[in-house]
Amino acid sequence: MNTLLECKGLCKSFGEKKVLDNINLSVEKGKIIGLLGKNGTGKSTLIKLINDLLTPTSGEVLVCGKKPGVESKKIIAFLPERTYLDKSMRVSDIIKYFADFYDNFDSEKAYKLLNDLGLDANLKLNKMSKGMQEKVQLCLVMSRNADLYILDEPLGGVDPATRDYILDTILSNFNEGASVIISTHLISDIERILDEVIFINDGKIILHSDCDELRTSENGSIDEIFRRTFKC
Repeated sequence: MNTLLECKGLCKSFGEKKVLDNINLSVEKGKIIGLLGKNGTGKSTLIKLINDLLTPTSGEVLVCGKKPGVESKKIIAFLPERTYLDKSMRVSDIIKYFADFYDNFDSEKAYKLLNDLGLDANLKLNKMSKGMQEKVQLCLVMSRNADLYILDEPLGGVDPATRDYILDTILSNFNEGASVIISTHLISDIERILDEVIFINDGKIILHSDCDELRTSENGSIDEIFRRTFKC
């Protein structure tokens, strides 16, 4: 089976407010996909539904043919926009915790990535800057041998020079046959690694396309096409 993720007629409302409206989506193996849209258009809600952090109002999410739950959490590596780690812990202790918690966690890879980014595993998280904490969290997520990586704003708190390293880390550290979904505002920064893009607006998917085909048909970069589509 080549399909990792399916959303069928997916809707989510909070009270009277409909945040996602009839989302139909299929993600194949071996793809890096940009999930792009303005703030408040439903990106984070969709990500939370896929990760079983919210329950659909109607419709369904299927991960490898099954509803989200304990089994899907084993094969999805999720990087949330805000850190959830215990900031009083040393990074080395967090690595041990992840290794105990996830069967597919590679501690050796985690230490290599930390070292490449110049991060000291003996430091406590609360002794690190926000950007350093975000890098630690990304290292942890990319050190899992997962089937699906979902990264919510992975480049938000890091400088442009580090962004290239992080993108290369993402490119070179996920298994062949796995897929990556990246939600971001920094389209021009990530465009070079994307295979497909999804544009989401007002809770609806308005475009899901192969990047090369889209650039050819619309005669522009993904960033330019996004700006044209969403211009105020």
